[in-house]
Amino acid sequence: AALQAEIDAPPAYRPWRIRGQDGLGLFARDYPAAPGCRARVPILCLGGIARHSADFDALARRYAARGHRVIAPDYRGRGRSDRDPDPDRYRPEIYLADLRHVLTALDSGPVAIIGTSMGGLLAMGMGVAMPSLVRAAVLNDIGPDIEGTGLGRIVDYLASGTSYADWDAAVAALQALMPDLNPGPGTRADAADWRRVAEATFSRGEDGRLHPDWDPAIAIPLKRGDPIPDLWPLFRSLSPKPVLAIRAGRSDILGAETVARMAAAHPRMEQLTLPHKGHTPTLDEPASLEAIDALFAAL
Repeated sequence: AALQAEIDAPPAYRPWRIRGQDGLGLFARDYPAAPGCRARVPILCLGGIARHSADFDALARRYAARGHRVIAPDYRGRGRSDRDPDPDRYRPEIYLADLRHVLTALDSGPVAIIGTSMGGLLAMGMGVAMPSLVRAAVLNDIGPDIEGTGLGRIVDYLASGTSYADWDAAVAALQALMPDLNPGPGTRADAADWRRVAEATFSRGEDGRLHPDWDPAIAIPLKRGDPIPDLWPLFRSLSPKPVLAIRAGRSDILGAETVARMAAAHPRMEQLTLPHKGHTPTLDEPASLEAIDALFAAL
């Protein structure tokens, strides 16, 4: 009976295929708000540079059960979205245009954004490009100054496109790349936490090996070494909106000094530091959920 109930249960999300402005196919998960709940502000979940919508599945289910519609897209070149034949289109302004198409196609209305790493930068960009669609933003381990060695480490790995024979090898590679990540809700990750990260990072190809769920060509524009523009005007565009900044205490992307400057520029910004985490928090930490709950409750 329990198995039949699981089979008969409606899917947690509706999968969408949406055409971008240049015709490229974009994938998005659309989690409907649970029936009977008071309708709350929709949530847009934006992942890191090589991540995709599966990262947010547990978080999306949690907030859908509380009355939020949750939309989680795959950027072009990631997950179930199409790979772009022109690597020069793997750029933030194109990603923003894609997000506009997705939100328009799904008739989302204004959204609260949960943006992890690059997703947080896109949230800031939305504050400039489409401010009427932004109700609030959670910036997960990202700010207008990108510090340390983290970006170069990530770009090199993106470009490699390395595949692995089995899950143990994939997990070992992730642990070597991100020794301070510490995924999972506790202060110390276990094997199951790392396996979940790996399963949301790789998929098995026709050759039987585990391949990254991204197009290695996404690294081509980044490896050119173009200077990063001043991102502070983008962050300041969020100053009229409620903002929560979550920082990993072991982050090599977001420093404490940058968060202090962000707080000075946005005096109503809430802050949370997770001392035992590296880039990026997985947002299943009790402290993260409590802070996000508080932000959304005020909308």
